[in-house]
Amino acid sequence: MDSLIQILPDLYKAFFQTLYMVGISLVVALILGLPIGIILFVTDKGLFLENRLTRVILGFIVNMIRSVPFIILLVTLLPVTKLIAGTTIGPTAASVSLSVAAIPFFARLVETALREIDKGVIEAAVSIGATPWMIIKDVLLPEAKPGIVQGINITAISLVAYSAMAGTVGGGGIGDLAIRFGYYRYDNTVMFTTVIVLICLVQLIQYGGDFLAKKVDKR
Repeated sequence: MDSLIQILPDLYKAFFQTLYMVGISLVVALILGLPIGIILFVTDKGLFLENRLTRVILGFIVNMIRSVPFIILLVTLLPVTKLIAGTTIGPTAASVSLSVAAIPFFARLVETALREIDKGVIEAAVSIGATPWMIIKDVLLPEAKPGIVQGINITAISLVAYSAMAGTVGGGGIGDLAIRFGYYRYDNTVMFTTVIVLICLVQLIQYGGDFLAKKVDKR
């Protein structure tokens, strides 16, 4: 218990470092992953922007990044992280690898959400002469909004887990705290506390995401 009291300031700091990493990575995933997911969908066979070459190349890149375990991706991207963040340690540096991992992950979730839309709705929009941008803006995104919100939710939860792994290379956050104060010092109290904090954080994200998904679902 004494050890827990001693690390409370560090736990507080680590908690907000985790939120910082997850927040940055989630924003990057939204900015880049959303359009990638849309392109993967609209360039598929039978859709209004069908383009086999674009879909194959983009799909290959997305699958390639997703197939690399995060811990390996983290180490592989250290030179890129150094170039972008100016350092390879700390939450800002870890956010680079987290963002790279989150973009293709979220893109596939967006593509999946779009595939749940009734094809008849899309065909009706095409038949009345709607432009591709109008179809994406006024048909696809509104119809897939609940699925996209759930995709954001799932991505955020995955990023919490990834951020804990980032602690193994000095990325900061709760994972780093668990390794330094719990694992290396054989302090089970600290280990269990960090696990409980992560569980609570994930539960809050899950409940918040489910609530928002129900709010935006007008079906």
